[in-house]
Amino acid sequence: MRAYQVTSHESPPSIADIPRPEPAKGQIRIRIRACALNFGDLLMIKGTYQDTPELPFVLGMEVSGEVDALGPDTEGPAIGTRVVVFGGGGGLAEYGCYNANQAVPLPDSMSFEHAAAFPVAYGTSHVALDYRARLQPGENLLVLGAAGGVGLTAVEIGKLMGANVIACARGADKLEVARKMGADHLIDAKTDDIRTAVKALGGADVVYDPVGGEQFKAAFRACRPEARLLPIGFASGDVPQIPANHLLVKNLTVMGLYWGGYMAFKPSVITDSMTTLFRWYSEGKITPHISHSLPLDQAAEAYELLRSRKSTGKVVVTID
Repeated sequence: MRAYQVTSHESPPSIADIPRPEPAKGQIRIRIRACALNFGDLLMIKGTYQDTPELPFVLGMEVSGEVDALGPDTEGPAIGTRVVVFGGGGGLAEYGCYNANQAVPLPDSMSFEHAAAFPVAYGTSHVALDYRARLQPGENLLVLGAAGGVGLTAVEIGKLMGANVIACARGADKLEVARKMGADHLIDAKTDDIRTAVKALGGADVVYDPVGGEQFKAAFRACRPEARLLPIGFASGDVPQIPANHLLVKNLTVMGLYWGGYMAFKPSVITDSMTTLFRWYSEGKITPHISHSLPLDQAAEAYELLRSRKSTGKVVVTID
C-alpha cells in the first residue's frame, strides 16, 4: 500500500510502498479515506514531539474511513462501518490498524473530510473550555492563534457556550475567518498591542493559547482577577516561563491541556466530549473549517501549508 513515511529525522518524509497491515486481536483495519494534519506532525518529523514513534513510521493522527477487517476474536464495529479514529499516527496511508475501542461511528450526515478534521481540534477546545476552564456565559474568552486548527474551534465553541469571544490572529484575512466563526472582537497580532486591546475590552477571564511566546506574555498581563489560562501548545517555538508571584497577585490559574493524554488515564473525558460534539454537529451548531484538501501524492505540499501558516482551520489529505 502507499504511505507517507518518515525514515529519518534529517530528511523529509516521502511516499513509499509498504506492506498492508493485518489487525491483531482487539484491533480493526480501516480503509482510510481522509486524514487531517496537525502541528504535532511537524514536530514528529523533526523527532521533537512528546509521542514521536520509532523510525520508520507513517504520519497522520486523525483518520476516517470504513472498517475493512477485524482482528481475531474482535467484536465490531462491523465491516463497512464508517468511523473516525484518533490513532496518534499511521493515517497517511491507504490502510491502518487501530484498537477497536478507539473507533467512533460517524453520523450519517458527516463526510470523511469533516470527520478527519474533527477529533483533535474540536476535542481539544471542548475539553479545554468546558472540562478544564469551566467557561461561563458572559465571560471574556481570549483565543490566540484564532484562525488555526484548534484556535478556530475554540472561537466557535466559546461562542456556542455563551462567551464574549476575543479572537487574535495575524492579518485581516485570518481575522475574517475567525469573525465568521463567531468572534465578537478581533485583534491583529501583527499590528495591535494585544495587552492594551484586551484590557480595553475589560480583560480576559479565560485565555486559550496554542501559540506561546510573546503573545502568551501579553495575554497573561491582560487577565482579570481569577482568570484561567490554558497553554495548549507552542506554535511560536517559545515556551513561556510563568512568574508565580503574578499568579498570586491576581489569583490566576494556569492549567495545561494535552488532549491525547486523557486516552491513557481518563478516556471518559474524551468519550463524553465527543458525544456532545457529534450531537452539536448533527444539530448544525458546529462545522469544521477546512481551508485545503489535497490528495496523498501532495502530502508534502499539505504540510508546507501548515508549516508556512498559509492555512486556516484544518488541512486534510484525501486517500482514494
